[in-house]
Amino acid sequence: MVGIAEILHLQLPKSSKLTILSCVGHKTRLFWILWVAGMAGVLSFLFVDVSALIAALPLPEREPVELPPPALLKLLSVLQPAVLLTLAVLVGVRLAERVGLHAPATEALASGNGFLKNLRPQIVPGVITGVAAGIAILITWIIAKPFLSGEFVTRVQEFNKFIPAAVRILYGGFTEELLLRWGVMTFLVWLAWRLMQKGKGEPKPIYFNGAIIVSALIFGLGHLPIASALAGELTVPIVIYVITGNSIFGIVAGFLYWKRGLEAAVIAHIFAHVVLITAIYFAL
Repeated sequence: MVGIAEILHLQLPKSSKLTILSCVGHKTRLFWILWVAGMAGVLSFLFVDVSALIAALPLPEREPVELPPPALLKLLSVLQPAVLLTLAVLVGVRLAERVGLHAPATEALASGNGFLKNLRPQIVPGVITGVAAGIAILITWIIAKPFLSGEFVTRVQEFNKFIPAAVRILYGGFTEELLLRWGVMTFLVWLAWRLMQKGKGEPKPIYFNGAIIVSALIFGLGHLPIASALAGELTVPIVIYVITGNSIFGIVAGFLYWKRGLEAAVIAHIFAHVVLITAIYFAL
């Protein structure tokens, strides 16, 4: 019986085999670079005092809940995002290029050349857009505050003190972009392209626009559980504020990823958090 190796050896020219091996090697390196960057954000959660954070949350009036040991809490806080991150990076590495989405600088780094050349065009758009988005989020907060309970506002401000700047920069900037843009948005574009165009030709702009909006809404909805924990229960003003404030950036980041590259969205996310960290420092 002829094995797979023999079949490949017989049917593929040497140059073709080298091309396939090179492609596999590039994709593998791309995966590990992105995964390590995302895991830096996941592991940054180890700097959060999870026990103190949980203790600060309002709980229903009942017998005190005995919390797991701090070490176990920290393990659980990184385990789920680590699994989701791995899936998201795999999805992006597998599907992004097929639908014309890219991480240009990281792909160049995985190929061994042109990292800075491919990063430079993304820096200015990322910085400007990130600062603008951060200011827009602050304005949303200022507009929403009169409609939110004073207790909820106070708890949000106290909660912000528990989240170190490193977590905001690393998890927000890298991990969330890999999860929402590289993973979810890429998959949604690919799915629409496969279902509507049978995987032929270039995906239509409407697929990108739809994926940007849906992934932004998912990003906003993903913040509702912590908002519910802080508020004790969700109200209409809280839901509107949380989804609107977070979706603003999700839409901005989605367009940057589509038009400029993943790194532009990462840079924007980092600078949006720089604006928010500054606002928290000055108690805005």
